[in-house]
Amino acid sequence: MSTTDQRATAHETVRAPGRWLALSVLVLAVLLVAVDATVLGLATPYLSEDLKPSGTQLLWIGDVYSFVIAGLLVSMGSLGDRIGRKKLLLTGAVAFGAVSVLNAYASSPEMMILARALLGIAGATLMPSTLALIRNIFHDPKERSVAVGIWGAAASAGAAVGPVVGGFLLEHFWWGSVFLINLPVMAVLVVVGIKLLPESRNPDPGPWDLISVALSLIGIVAVVYAVKEATVHGLRPDTCGAAVIGIAALVWFVRRQLTLPSPLLDVRLFHHKGFSGAVLADLLTILGLSGLVFFLSQFLQLVQGRSPLEAGLIELPAAIGAVGAGLLAGWAARRASVRSAVSAGLAAVGLALAACTLLTADTSALMLGVALFVGGLGAGLAFTVTADVILSTVPKEQAGAASAVSETAYELGAALGIALLGTVVTGVYRDFTVPQGVPAGAAEAARDSLGGAVEVAEGLPAHQGEALLASVQNAFTEGFHVAGAVGSAVLFATALAAWFLLRGQRLESGIEH
Repeated sequence: MSTTDQRATAHETVRAPGRWLALSVLVLAVLLVAVDATVLGLATPYLSEDLKPSGTQLLWIGDVYSFVIAGLLVSMGSLGDRIGRKKLLLTGAVAFGAVSVLNAYASSPEMMILARALLGIAGATLMPSTLALIRNIFHDPKERSVAVGIWGAAASAGAAVGPVVGGFLLEHFWWGSVFLINLPVMAVLVVVGIKLLPESRNPDPGPWDLISVALSLIGIVAVVYAVKEATVHGLRPDTCGAAVIGIAALVWFVRRQLTLPSPLLDVRLFHHKGFSGAVLADLLTILGLSGLVFFLSQFLQLVQGRSPLEAGLIELPAAIGAVGAGLLAGWAARRASVRSAVSAGLAAVGLALAACTLLTADTSALMLGVALFVGGLGAGLAFTVTADVILSTVPKEQAGAASAVSETAYELGAALGIALLGTVVTGVYRDFTVPQGVPAGAAEAARDSLGGAVEVAEGLPAHQGEALLASVQNAFTEGFHVAGAVGSAVLFATALAAWFLLRGQRLESGIEH
């Protein structure tokens, strides 16, 4: 086939009516991965009661999934460029479904952490493949913006839909059901994807560098572990050692990419401030939203005493805002500017976090819904526009690696949102005042987590249990206030930075040089 024929065939593939059906399959995959990052939030009290994890183990159960995904996304995006994005997506979907069963039937905290980590490995094959396939299916910039908008709406809304799905399932089944829901969705994805998705790969990818794969995983996981442990327990030899190992691995990774003829990630892309600004905005947008949703789920159930389904429905406005903003993001960025859209989105997430400083046990569902809608609106706007910016900077042959940068920011943001804001909440919570008469052993057990404290309170005499419960609920609420204040300050600062970093950025033509 001649070069002209190849171009014609590619054009016909892009214009085929089936491209929007193919997009629906990709959206299904990204929605499921995003939902899985937060669906566990509402199940945390039930999981705590069943598996009895420590406070640190509970944080790891919550965020190891996102840590592993973040550490492997660049590697998996590059692998998809080499072996074929469709092949990697469908293989990963089968693995994701199988490992979901292991998560559902975990019988100890250690097994649960391992199962979540394995789910992260499978999830890492899905996210970059979806965005890379969009880059190769939709060649027209405006059509691609619409497609990325739909994709971004699913990715942003997934974090907020997770609690609703989890709430419904927990009303009727045990906590493992939040993982088994993955099986029928993955079955549909594989069956439909085989027929509808076109295969695409880099025609001249070069070898897949396993040393770089290991360095990216070790570097990201070790650094985030060090940050999380240092925030909770202070500087210790193991924490400092992890930080040194992580930083060394990441420095080695960057230096290696600069010397390889076919790197996993072209780190020179970060020389452009627009690209760097988009990645930073990506990371902090999801950091704010995921941290908000994860801890608000516990607040609604364990402080306000709401049912899982009621808590999930209260968080639904975040999904509605994210979907609406995602669909309109491309239009808004073209009518105003990229930097206006991203900065406004970041500021909106900051406002939602600032609203957390006003929460009390008596806060109405209406106020919570308004704050979450604003946060979802901001997340959908900022994340979708920055994903479009990142995707338009590279040739389609490198779409997998570029998509992985966007997805790494997303997953690392989700992990850091739980880890960093969670350590603030946990640090304040553990200093709760022990009511007079409560046994020292019971008080110490209550310090591990709010869910554990509720269980401890139920085993004490009525007056002691009520006093302990009131104390720990107040401490958790205070911690949530502090985390909201810290998170909002970071998001407002990032909104200001994005205004300068994304100056001159346009969606129609990609990055201006």
